[in-house]
Amino acid sequence: MRIFTAALATETNTFSPIVIDRRGFESSLYAPPGQHPETPTLCTAPITVGRRVCREKGWDLVEGTAAWADPAGIVNRETYESLRDEILGQLAAALPVDAVVLGLHGAMVAAGHDDPEGDLLARVREMVGPEVLVCAELDPHSHLTAKRVAAADFFTAFKEFPHTDFVDRAEDLWRIAVDTLEGRVRPVMTVFDCRMIDVFPTSRQPMRGFVDRMMAIERDDPNVLSLSVIHGFMAGDVPEMGTKVIAVTDGDAGHGAELARRLGMELFANRGRHMMPMVDEVEAVARAMASTAHPVVIADAWDNPGGGTAGDSVVILRELMARGAEGVAVGTIWDPMAVQLCMVAGEGATIPLRFGAKSAPFTGDPVDATVEVLRLVRSAEMRFGESLVPFGDAARIRLKGTGIEVILNTVRAQSFDPSLFEALGIDPLAQRVLVIKSTNHFHASFAPIAAEIIYCSAGRPYPNDPATNPYAKVRRDIWPICPDPFGEAAPETDAQPMREALQ
Repeated sequence: MRIFTAALATETNTFSPIVIDRRGFESSLYAPPGQHPETPTLCTAPITVGRRVCREKGWDLVEGTAAWADPAGIVNRETYESLRDEILGQLAAALPVDAVVLGLHGAMVAAGHDDPEGDLLARVREMVGPEVLVCAELDPHSHLTAKRVAAADFFTAFKEFPHTDFVDRAEDLWRIAVDTLEGRVRPVMTVFDCRMIDVFPTSRQPMRGFVDRMMAIERDDPNVLSLSVIHGFMAGDVPEMGTKVIAVTDGDAGHGAELARRLGMELFANRGRHMMPMVDEVEAVARAMASTAHPVVIADAWDNPGGGTAGDSVVILRELMARGAEGVAVGTIWDPMAVQLCMVAGEGATIPLRFGAKSAPFTGDPVDATVEVLRLVRSAEMRFGESLVPFGDAARIRLKGTGIEVILNTVRAQSFDPSLFEALGIDPLAQRVLVIKSTNHFHASFAPIAAEIIYCSAGRPYPNDPATNPYAKVRRDIWPICPDPFGEAAPETDAQPMREALQ
């Protein structure tokens, strides 16, 4: 067997002011053919898993380019099209192939392309013909378009949020691909449109139990090859945004359709009950300071660079400063210019510094303070599962006369793991309060060390309420934009904002 693999991925917050160009990919991951490291990034596990599978099978794996950019705004058109054409050119040179196995995110949006992954997959299908297997792994925070479904034989998506299972789902992808190529199964993909958009953390109920049931069905039903939920990505203003269920069965489309519908309606019945409860910055800081156990983790959930924001909001920091908080470490605030000033000043320097809140409205006012430069690190990294995540040149500063320390960074990245603090010489267990920038990916790593986790909705750097977000392209027949998308009475929602539905 001869198989082609490549990866092209980012997550686009169409409301973000941060445009991605080629440098955005190169600063996160750009690996030409054969140069992908042994450890996968979030969307490139099909390459690393494929290396092992093909080595064991004695198959020929042809690697194309792997490119990943940390989430931000719209991708520059030339950047997307050049990366797309680079991969397509590599595929053309590899033909004939028996299969194409891709790592995609699924929520990329580029200038002139609402559906880049659909565009790429359709071109791949046109190039290889109808008989060659085409499949991909997706992030659940993506848009499952009709064009993608028509072009691919099947998809698998991460089941967990936080995405701790991205390697496991790549294993599933390759298991089904191998069984298909060796003639044991005939995958058929069916999709159910849940007509909703929600947030589905699997670290709490009801989504925890839902995912466990999906996995039990996969284990116990021999005709089910894979089940996935595409959560949708509410910050993507595209026509087919929303939650969908994928069932991949062994040649039984009817069974898959029935199963996808049943699971999808179960999700719909729990709409508005999945997302973690949140408090504002005033209550979050008050609770953290009153706690007698530590560390308390405050998650700045909507200033999450993993959702395409800048990660430079200072709303929570300012509340901590106003309350005279002690024993606080903030990780991170994105401010490349402030880091450069700290680098020039050097470790041990005391300097006046303005930092934070430069990227967008609703992130607070920049902080002006005298700061002590405690630690400087070039090309800092943190762990995320089996991968290493760069957050760039970084500076650890202390606001003079306070017990508040802040990590400033140059490469936007959400706070995945306590190693973020350790990289700058901060012992997270010794802090009273840790402030991090993440919606839920942090949970698996921070929960074991946290005395308490407080999810905070501070400011509005991210469009977090689909009932009121200023969408121009999103369909109008999904909850909570539409209170009754299936034509059945749903008075408990009544088109209310998602945040009110959670109260």
